Amino acid sequence: MTDTSQSKRDVALDFVDLDRYPIADLDNGPGAELLAQCQLSIDTNGWCNLDGFLHSKALKQVNSEANALLPTAEILHVKRNIYQGAIDPSLPDDDPRRREFIHSAVQLADDQIPAESGLKQLYQSEILTEFVRRVQMKDQLYRCADEFQALNVVALQPGSGHAWHYDTTECTVTLLLQAAEKGGEFTFIPNSRTDSDEDREAVDRLLDGDLSHAQTFARGAGTLTLFRGGYSLHGVTKVEGDRPRITATMTYDEQPDREIGDEINIRIYGKRVENILASRKAEATG
Repeated sequence: MTDTSQSKRDVALDFVDLDRYPIADLDNGPGAELLAQCQLSIDTNGWCNLDGFLHSKALKQVNSEANALLPTAEILHVKRNIYQGAIDPSLPDDDPRRREFIHSAVQLADDQIPAESGLKQLYQSEILTEFVRRVQMKDQLYRCADEFQALNVVALQPGSGHAWHYDTTECTVTLLLQAAEKGGEFTFIPNSRTDSDEDREAVDRLLDGDLSHAQTFARGAGTLTLFRGGYSLHGVTKVEGDRPRITATMTYDEQPDREIGDEINIRIYGKRVENILASRKAEATG
């Protein structure tokens, strides 16, 4: 179980609308009711959506931080398949699962987000981590140990979307910092795969452009979403209008020190991370 003790005040106490979402006490009254509702939603739908999770002042702060940092971020154009790994060579040439998609976004990795920022402090919140753990009904849960993947900020510019993919961890937690004027809707197939199987008919249908069996919902800024992204194929529809859609992605893991492989990090983050890892390897062998 996650240790919720810490010497300084937990930022969740000031950032989260605790009247609507009493996550600081999940064992009694309204907090216990909230937890039960979230657990039921995750179990039934594969997702849990908490609109207006942050106070307006806190939302303004973290959105301003993200907008100030994004001009320093790279514009990534990442080519990948839905599994974010190497293509299975045994698949037929015309198999939809061989397809690769270009994901284009302005993206900040964890190492580019200052420790003193409100967004990083919210991610480091023990209260929030414990809430995520209990919604997922895990015996233990830790913030991701990977120096690049732990906390990310992703801006989808007008005209771009998020290509179909599975996440590299079981559960994805996102906080929408800035909504698109139009479009930018989260679209997915709930529980399209398990550890041992995949609903290939549903996956192939989506990859062929048929969204009739997919689920989608729009979200307002300040919404926290917990989603079984490692088991549900998903993406974001094209952003329309004049402003980008900005999301913070918070990554958790049942293992305390698990890091994501270099190959996947290079695929996701591109040249900057490739250069960092190559430089370290050169120093270690030199």
